[in-house]
Amino acid sequence: MKLRISGGEFKGRKISSKKRKTSSNDQDSLRPTSAKVRESIFNIIAGIHEGFIFIDLYAGTGAVGIEAISRGAAKVFFIETDRKRSSYIQKMIDKYNCADKADVTCSCADDFIRNAIDEGMKADVIFVDPPYHSNELDNIMEILSDGQMLSDDGIIIAEHHSKKKLSEETGNLRQKKTYKYGDTTLTLFRKAE
Repeated sequence: MKLRISGGEFKGRKISSKKRKTSSNDQDSLRPTSAKVRESIFNIIAGIHEGFIFIDLYAGTGAVGIEAISRGAAKVFFIETDRKRSSYIQKMIDKYNCADKADVTCSCADDFIRNAIDEGMKADVIFVDPPYHSNELDNIMEILSDGQMLSDDGIIIAEHHSKKKLSEETGNLRQKKTYKYGDTTLTLFRKAE
């Protein structure tokens, strides 16, 4: 499957994606974010200042994070547990000559978040897209719930199956809006005012 960057500096460039399973469990198969949903993500964050910091949890193919670089992110952190996928993302970053704007970490999302909080990292956008049929989204939202990792204007965008309803409030985070695209929903969170 070929994915294309839909906007910014790398618009039209291809990112290949192999639907490879990392285990015998079907829920672990790669499910790239569709072009329509990626376009919506960047429409949602259009008001974020130039040079934003973007965290792509569950990076998969890296398409969302590479698109963030293409559209003006100062730094993107790609978090992916699968070594082959992490290596592939690094190759794509090198191919596009944007290594100065990217950091690829082969780690589980919760370990990365805990370390980032300990280091005082702040992000403008955190994109959370775990496997749809796992419980990881609830776990990650709980870890992020105090809002420590978000800049004052920061947002969390959670991609999930449309049948899954997320809490209106999670700790210091408040649900602001949802965007539905067939089986996929994007839910936007901000820190409580």
